[in-house]
Amino acid sequence: MSSLPRIDIHCHAFHPKIASKVCEQLQDYYQMKASGTALWEDLEPRLRQAHIQYATVLSAATRKEQVEPANHYAVTQVNFPGAIPFGTIHPDYEKIEEMLAYLWDNGIRGIKLHPDFQGFRLDDPRMDRVYAACEGRFVVLSHVGDRFPPEVNPSCPYKIAAIKRKYPKLQLVAAHFGGYRHWEHVVKAYEGVEIYMDTSSALFAIPQELLEQIFKAFPRERFFFGSDYPLGDCNHEIELLQRRLRLTDTEIDQLMTNANVLNLTEGRKPLDD
Repeated sequence: MSSLPRIDIHCHAFHPKIASKVCEQLQDYYQMKASGTALWEDLEPRLRQAHIQYATVLSAATRKEQVEPANHYAVTQVNFPGAIPFGTIHPDYEKIEEMLAYLWDNGIRGIKLHPDFQGFRLDDPRMDRVYAACEGRFVVLSHVGDRFPPEVNPSCPYKIAAIKRKYPKLQLVAAHFGGYRHWEHVVKAYEGVEIYMDTSSALFAIPQELLEQIFKAFPRERFFFGSDYPLGDCNHEIELLQRRLRLTDTEIDQLMTNANVLNLTEGRKPLDD
């Protein structure tokens, strides 16, 4: 096993007041049963069982009024051993630069976007100030893809690639093997640009041929393990990922440590096995 910590780059754990409601909404939208409760207390033992030392904790404000409470709770998660909380931003929120400064000053180094839930397009001109402010500072992890064709969907691989070309120093992670249900576009869209991809919420649906095509088209260092808890369980996702890509134990361990390149664990206390 590598000496580097293992990281689950795509998890969600919410304030106890809203966790069950958010979990129900996720289940309704994706028409699948959640594996967990969306509480850190439920996620933590799963991580330990999988020998994962760190997990990002993601949220996305669907309205501008949610930005501040969501980010205030994220700041409290900084003190959870093993947690790497990400902040959230919405283009309707007026004080974007001030909020990003608040997050940075409180130890948060990542921003989560979910355009399909948040109600904006990734290429919305209002988002340029967000990308510019994050470039060279925050990691931006975005949901990519959905049921509509790329040209009309709020997010897609081509939009992510265009953002990277415009802001080359921006560290971008495209969720769901680069584009949920947009997998046939991933190889073409990301050719020539350095886009990281996570493995979350894809393995249950992606055809084997497309999975292998994407995995072979890019350096393995570009792929980060993600479970999408509470929809997914890290232990199950590790087993499924290893089986579908026919990875050795050494290879799966490498993939699970790739996210260390983002330098998100500095100053964080890890979970003990």
